[in-house]
Amino acid sequence: MKVLNLLVGGPIDLWPAELKAGKMNGDWIGIDRGNLYLIDMGIDPIVAIGDFDSLKPEELKLVKTHIKDIRQSIPEKDDTDTQLGLKVAIEEHHADRLDIYGATGGRLDHFLANLWMVLEPRFKKYAPKIRMIDKQNTITFFLPGEYDIKKEPDKKYLAFVALTPMDHLTLFDEKYKLNDYQVKRPVSLASNEFVGNKARFKFASGVMCVIQSKDINRFN
Repeated sequence: MKVLNLLVGGPIDLWPAELKAGKMNGDWIGIDRGNLYLIDMGIDPIVAIGDFDSLKPEELKLVKTHIKDIRQSIPEKDDTDTQLGLKVAIEEHHADRLDIYGATGGRLDHFLANLWMVLEPRFKKYAPKIRMIDKQNTITFFLPGEYDIKKEPDKKYLAFVALTPMDHLTLFDEKYKLNDYQVKRPVSLASNEFVGNKARFKFASGVMCVIQSKDINRFN
């Protein structure tokens, strides 16, 4: 499986431990300040994307020293930097999975833009390839169908977030089940849980976001 990672410039303290330790497989696309973070870890992204308005001149110079493929946009644009990065990842690199880090913390308007971008027609069909990951959550996306998902060992909670209305939602073997449920508006069916190591669900229309998550404390 070809995995392509994207690092956005969100807070470092929300990174999963594997990323902080630099133990990630696959190539990287750096999004704006995410390029600096990667360079600091000894990783040169294959592409650097963004308007780079958050970088000082000397920081941008460092990025240009380390990365050959620079896609610099103007700050006043229709797409966010993350949207531009996802567009390049999909159209040019054809990965089996796109893992996005640094996209969930910090400014809420940025997070919501990242969450909802899978509904755009240009991205929607690729939604099942996309994951957003931080130290507390793994976010995945699904189109209509029936699925079995595997429990991550460190995650306890399971949320089904209907990003759109949807028909015939059934949760077969989770702690809290549903049978042929009609979702009339976007809603987060939160704080569900796995009963075993897998969970099965299906739905007939719409786009589903599934979040595996865990509580954190000062020892995490």
